[in-house]
Amino acid sequence: MKARHTPGFTLIEVLIALAIAAIALAAISRVVAQSIDTTAALRDRELGTWVAQNQLAQLRLTHAWPPTDTSDGETKMAGRKWRWTQVVASTPYAQLRRVEITVGVGKSKHNVAELTGFLRKPEGAP
Repeated sequence: MKARHTPGFTLIEVLIALAIAAIALAAISRVVAQSIDTTAALRDRELGTWVAQNQLAQLRLTHAWPPTDTSDGETKMAGRKWRWTQVVASTPYAQLRRVEITVGVGKSKHNVAELTGFLRKPEGAP
């Protein structure tokens, strides 16, 4: 009697194909998770930079001449709390002050943005 060969896949071939598909899907899901983490970190950096720029712009718009000191505060942006720390230092030029602003998200100790700017002494300031 002649053996009939039926078209199709054997069980081993199906199991190997499933194993390859599982490995590929695991790799794809890992890449997607890393991409999501990177996107969230970039969003935090961008928003943190905006918070720092807003703080420096506020100083410039009010023509402030802050004392050389460290101050901090909180602000809300994009539905989240951001904490900022502002360090004002003197420069070799009496008419300029250096302002360094660092920004973090909420209560986290990790800073997501840092900005350095300079303020010119307003006319009539002591």
